[in-house]
Amino acid sequence: MSNQEIEENNNNETEENEEENENSFDDESNSLEDEIKELEEKNKELEDKYLRANAEFENIKKRLEREKMQAVSYANEEFARDLLPVIDSMDFAANSANIETNNDEYIKKIEEGINLTIEQFKKVMQKHGIELIDANEEFNPHLHNAVMQVESEKHKEGEIVELLQKGYKMKDRVLRPAMVSVAK
Repeated sequence: MSNQEIEENNNNETEENEEENENSFDDESNSLEDEIKELEEKNKELEDKYLRANAEFENIKKRLEREKMQAVSYANEEFARDLLPVIDSMDFAANSANIETNNDEYIKKIEEGINLTIEQFKKVMQKHGIELIDANEEFNPHLHNAVMQVESEKHKEGEIVELLQKGYKMKDRVLRPAMVSVAK
């Protein structure tokens, strides 16, 4: 074989190798592009999962904070509910003292003391967000407990006729509904 033939043979081999290299480069390039696309999609999925998890965490955090504030806000609810019979008894004692027709100075002093105690109770309860439920309004089943129906010409059907026991609420929660009689 002559040098020229060897050179041509080498050139042909080189060209073939270059073509093979180009083809393998193209294949490798396509494979890398596909892999890049897959990785980009996976990255988007993971980013979406992260954003969703972070949003869910923020929502849970806000809900727990709200629940904590409510728990703190209503922490004394049971204590307040336990005091209601005490103030009822004080009201009853004050009303009983009014019924007495005896003008004895001693009874007047007791009545005055009871009324001052009731006022103190009311101020403390008001300070802590405990309010008397209004029984001079239209009957509301969320605030009032109708224990009996009476006939009344002065009231429309469903209106409150008489307050039988005072009701109280703490902020927006009913501690005890007002017991009332309602017109038929």
